[in-house]
Amino acid sequence: MPHSNRSYLTALGIPSWRRRGLAPSAGQTSDDPLLAGEQTPSLSNREERKPNSPSITDSQAPDAALLRIKAAVERCTRCDLHRTRNRTVFGVGGVEAHCMLIGEAPGAEEDRQGEPFVGRAGKLLDAMLNAIGFRRDQVYIANMIKCRPPGNRDPQDIEIRSCADYLAQQIDEISPRMLVAVGRIAAQRLLSTTEPMGRLRGRIHRHEPTGLPLLVMYHPAYLLRRPREKGKAWQDLLMLHSTLEGSASPDLS
Repeated sequence: MPHSNRSYLTALGIPSWRRRGLAPSAGQTSDDPLLAGEQTPSLSNREERKPNSPSITDSQAPDAALLRIKAAVERCTRCDLHRTRNRTVFGVGGVEAHCMLIGEAPGAEEDRQGEPFVGRAGKLLDAMLNAIGFRRDQVYIANMIKCRPPGNRDPQDIEIRSCADYLAQQIDEISPRMLVAVGRIAAQRLLSTTEPMGRLRGRIHRHEPTGLPLLVMYHPAYLLRRPREKGKAWQDLLMLHSTLEGSASPDLS
């Protein structure tokens, strides 16, 4: 495994793997645990993938429709969050991305910078995406609500309803092949369920409003608090990669 890929897995807390019977590579001890039955995405695909690969996009040109929606968000006063926000947090990434990640709400650092998933959690999310061969600008990242709830509390129903059409317009404009719900609240809201994360992750769901396949993934902030769950997160990343690459059919529930 190339050094860069090992470093990504190290950032995730996932031990590097090698095929049985192969001698350890430099810097890898002979007692490194193997992830039995698992294989990482094809290294040749990750290293040689061209910018116009069908599973990713490098398109960063401003999209007029998205800019109009962003301007409307910046003027929005539909709920009381506009009174306490520093900046709205709209979304970032490839405007023709095939994968759209959706979190619940901005935090303090996002409120300062006006960008979703920054700070420690954002760095971990970047490492998670890099581990399966995607850069941050090759997916689209947004939140369900566009303003930070005070004290990082859970978003309220009225706040989610107030932002619902902004998110729907983002999904419509990006037109991704797949959605990823990042964290419990986003997963439950997007799937209209109260099932716990343990039952939601590990399979592909259908997002009823759009019919798109939807994968549930632990929030990187949760993984920072519960590093033992990073192995499950790695399994979800592999499912995301295989579904986007077409090597696994989305068995929608």
